[in-house]
Amino acid sequence: MKILFVTSECAPFSKSGGLADVAFSLPPALLKEDNEIMIITPYYKCVKERFSDKVEYVMIRNVRLGNADLYCGLLKGELSGVPVWFIDNEALFYRDKLYGYDDDKFRFAWFSKAVIDVMENLDFIPEILHCNDWETALSVIYLKDDQARRPDYRNIRTVYTIHNIAYQGQFGANELTDTFALDPGWYDGGLGYVYQGRHDVNLMKGAMLMADAVSTVSPTYARELHTPQFGKGLEGVCDMIESKMYGILNGIDPAHYDPGKDPRIPCNFTADDKSGKAVCKEYIQETFGLKKERSWPLFAVVARLVEQKGIELIREILPRMMKKGIQLVIFGQGERKYVDYFNHCKELYPGQFGFSDQYTEEMAAKVFAGADFYLMPSAFEPCGLSQMMAMRYGTVPIVHETGGLKDTVRPYSDFDGIGDGFSFDSYQGKALMLAIDAAIKIYFGEHDVFEVIKDRCMRKDFSWTKSAMTYMKMYSDICGHGSDPNVTFKDAYDALEVVYTDLEELRNQYLALMPDDYQNVCQVRIEGPGEGTFYLKFTKAGMEMAPYNYEGADINIAASFDNLYNMAIGTVSADKLFVNGQMKVEGNISKGAEMRYLIGRGMER
Repeated sequence: MKILFVTSECAPFSKSGGLADVAFSLPPALLKEDNEIMIITPYYKCVKERFSDKVEYVMIRNVRLGNADLYCGLLKGELSGVPVWFIDNEALFYRDKLYGYDDDKFRFAWFSKAVIDVMENLDFIPEILHCNDWETALSVIYLKDDQARRPDYRNIRTVYTIHNIAYQGQFGANELTDTFALDPGWYDGGLGYVYQGRHDVNLMKGAMLMADAVSTVSPTYARELHTPQFGKGLEGVCDMIESKMYGILNGIDPAHYDPGKDPRIPCNFTADDKSGKAVCKEYIQETFGLKKERSWPLFAVVARLVEQKGIELIREILPRMMKKGIQLVIFGQGERKYVDYFNHCKELYPGQFGFSDQYTEEMAAKVFAGADFYLMPSAFEPCGLSQMMAMRYGTVPIVHETGGLKDTVRPYSDFDGIGDGFSFDSYQGKALMLAIDAAIKIYFGEHDVFEVIKDRCMRKDFSWTKSAMTYMKMYSDICGHGSDPNVTFKDAYDALEVVYTDLEELRNQYLALMPDDYQNVCQVRIEGPGEGTFYLKFTKAGMEMAPYNYEGADINIAASFDNLYNMAIGTVSADKLFVNGQMKVEGNISKGAEMRYLIGRGMER
């Protein structure tokens, strides 16, 4: 499959947040799945200054947006075998920061238009145009415009990924024609947005409606976006597009964040030999002016200092934390009020509290490697990558149960000993303090358990392998590479019936445990190709399967034939389809155990 990945930042070339890390690691993972993939991103000042010797100029052309007909340079580099194309215009991109300028709306509108215009110069007309966040949302819109005029673009399908719905690209309604050079009809055609009394243009909303598929960066975040608390005014749009919305968990590059080989950390270590972690801890204590107390637990925060990251909660409980016989390091840049406060805390708690806002990726890796616990009490977190990075270095996370934090950290339980971190549900300082107390208790009182939790963290699989397969399924869904679009309901039903019948031994094992009067009915709806409804009736005598509705069903399940079939043969789990929004479930879910035992054989894979 041919994929063009459009992003406003891409590590190591340019970075302000997690999008750059995704652009760094997802395309190479997709390349391993036998795809042709390219990245396209702006040629910023930071790229020119640091990587000009690693890119080459390919051509020069102009790109017109409205009345602006501007120079566009096209350069080419490489990232882990993936070609990276850079769009150059010094007036727009040769600046000290990536974002934060009054003309950002024009800068990224022009970039989005340039992406569509230069595709003909890449010798690469993609099957999938994969855009990210509001800065590239207009590429989805401009492609729709061009597809009406260009037959060679008409088969391109679009994916739009929301990394953080809080940043939507919301501008005055006049910008539709004045800046974005779009026909006024686009206001009513998807871009118009009325919120809190304002009539605006919302680029994210337009891309969500116009894209063939929309993804978020974790399954939990995909569900949260349907609520006013997290949807930021777009929860109604999320409801409208639910059928094409996917929640796909981000990953990290395990080779890049490998404590056994990472040249950035003071001493390498592995899950089998963690002795080097003590050396890394001592380095952080010395660097941040802390006492070299090996027995004290060292907590760390590596984050932007903004309210979203839970900094207010940390401020609230910090005096209580300092009374616990622990050390805390905070490392990150952000709002001045937080920087001033934490600098003041260095004076209040000498040798126990450390702070620096001189952020670098190299020092962040050292902090991950040296700390015992990683605090990430975010108010909301679409996915979060820092907790995954910290866990790779054996640093145990303490997180708020939201978004990707809930999907990646399993809270430790004294009851069954399962878990690889600590968490809290209610977004309050006292709840965070209780989670910290639980972690301290394990650290001091049950050191063997703490070592087991560290070991689980280091061995946990955060690679892109599984998520890349889900992306591939999404791409195939919208490109029609799944089941034959001409498949009939009878074809789909017959294929599924064969699989269910083959499960007789497993079915009998399960039903043998049921009472004599046991009966359960699952109604299953095939959506898309082969659309239709059938039911599965389970009794002690066995299973009946019939191709018609059963109004008294205990549970109702809806999914595509491809997903039902893959679930039946065990190549994908029912749980995964459900959390990704690819399977809808209604009714008495507690009575849907047969779906786990008889259909979802891949549940535990």
